[in-house]
Amino acid sequence: MSQPDPGFEALLQHLKQTRGFDFTGYKRSSLVRRVARRMSQVGVSEYGDYLDHLELHAEEFTALFNTILINVTGFFRDADAWEFLRTEVLPDLLASKGPTEPVRVWSAGCASGEEAYTLAIVLAEMLGPAEFRDRVKIYATDVDEEALSYARHGTYSEREVGGVPDELRERYFEQVGGRFTFRKDLRRSVIFGRNDLVQDAPISRIDLLVCRNTLMYFNAETQARILARFHFGLAEHGVLFLGKAEMLLSHGSLFLPVDLKRHTFRKTPRVAPQNGTLFADPPPLVTRSSPEGIDLLRDEAVLASPLAQVVLNGDGIVAVVNRQAEVLFGISTRDVGRPFRDLELSYRPLELRRHIEKALDERRTVRVTDVTYHRGPEVVHLEVQVSPLASGGGNEPLGVSVAFHDVTDFRRLQDELEQANRQLETAYEELQSTNEELETTNEELRSTVEELETTNEELQSTNEELETMNEELQSTNDELQDRTSELDRSNEFLETILTSLRAGVVVVGTELVVQVWNHQAEELWGLRRDEAVGEHLLNLDIGLPLDLVRPVVRGTLAGEDGPQEVTLAAVNRRRRTIDVRVVASPLRGDTGTVVGAILTMEEASSVEDLVR
Repeated sequence: MSQPDPGFEALLQHLKQTRGFDFTGYKRSSLVRRVARRMSQVGVSEYGDYLDHLELHAEEFTALFNTILINVTGFFRDADAWEFLRTEVLPDLLASKGPTEPVRVWSAGCASGEEAYTLAIVLAEMLGPAEFRDRVKIYATDVDEEALSYARHGTYSEREVGGVPDELRERYFEQVGGRFTFRKDLRRSVIFGRNDLVQDAPISRIDLLVCRNTLMYFNAETQARILARFHFGLAEHGVLFLGKAEMLLSHGSLFLPVDLKRHTFRKTPRVAPQNGTLFADPPPLVTRSSPEGIDLLRDEAVLASPLAQVVLNGDGIVAVVNRQAEVLFGISTRDVGRPFRDLELSYRPLELRRHIEKALDERRTVRVTDVTYHRGPEVVHLEVQVSPLASGGGNEPLGVSVAFHDVTDFRRLQDELEQANRQLETAYEELQSTNEELETTNEELRSTVEELETTNEELQSTNEELETMNEELQSTNDELQDRTSELDRSNEFLETILTSLRAGVVVVGTELVVQVWNHQAEELWGLRRDEAVGEHLLNLDIGLPLDLVRPVVRGTLAGEDGPQEVTLAAVNRRRRTIDVRVVASPLRGDTGTVVGAILTMEEASSVEDLVR
């Protein structure tokens, strides 16, 4: 295997430290290929230059994660496997639980949510919607926040729901426009949250764990760690449902196949190790008589040990330095016989002298964890074990052994196990009445999930209130549209009347601003409606002496009884001199107050012809 590129590893560490994404467990070939694709898209060829680009352009993180985290999923993907799950696996799983016992399901790597909603549809069909709402919780997790945001909306296009049978689509989706939204009453049982399978502890007490086509992106070591967490998260006899490209042929100690063709596996019960015994040494062999040369054999065993080890006598003098200690710290057999306090190792990478004194005073092994040692450009994580040495059955110590365990590759796993052990002790105290046996637990994640669930319910409640308000606003809008339609019809009717009149009709307000100018007025004076409406009556350029019309209008606006009229000589739009009869009538409001004047203007000869 080729050595990893330091520039690429530095990029992965930057992503982990700044954004919390740990890609170190992903398959390097696929990871390098996807990062290179994104680098080519932004025109960068070196990893260092791309890291600088990330620091300058925060939005580039989203584009990079979308390239790495390929979210390919769909409703009822691999229909044969889902049918087997529905007919063979789930009936036995539900039969093993009480009629009111909760059913907990985890969709790990849920992407945009289709898989989680498929689980909801299958279980709702088996239990009925009412029992489903009361008993089922589906926890859907992913590391991609953008995909989770899309999944939380539960709204999909017609193409995305194409895999859902027609009758199920009608029962479980509401069509709004061209999109389909999952039923709100069942949506509350599906809880979306962020979970990194590489770093975060699993959800516990799971009856069915669905993780399809996700493990294949990780290397073998990371797959083993994730499967160990899945084993912990599943309840007794829990079922693991994988994708077409994933098998567990090398993990028979954790899972037994239910059906290899459909990639379903059942958890193998395993006796939980006692606290502190997970990494314990095996029991000693039966003592036999010492063969010839046993002392030389012991010396060589210490020298060849894979652990870096230094042995001191009772006076603090270096007695033994093995080969691994020479390689790791640069000390050698030439340092044998020197006081340990004179060596750099006594205070670097940590202050060892006080731990040695403590081990000797208390007659017990002292373990120091999470020690970081910088050896040139390389960072090594160590666990140091200081053990007092005594003769068989003797109380007086002969010396002390200092062993250095290189835990660089397993530090994270060890930290998580220690945290799980601490949380397990707390869980036993808080949940004595439940009588449940747990190997480890993650209280912090459980609390976070519960908070997310509560927040989600509050958001859904708020959303329902907003929808109710929207419906009320829509109803009000419909009423306004109806009134507007009525007003439009009234205006059209009034316009028809005004158009049908032979006389020119002009309506002015109290300030003599023109509000209505009918078609006959246009024909009479040659002034279009858009040129007259909004203008002061006396400012209009027409063939009528408006200064002689003003007294009539003013009298009408002043409330004088009866119509006011006057006949004036004028010039029409054809430049012909005519006599025009102008009649002003008051325009009254709802309270009877004069709010304007209606002027009818008609050629006097036309009026006389009409009278005759």
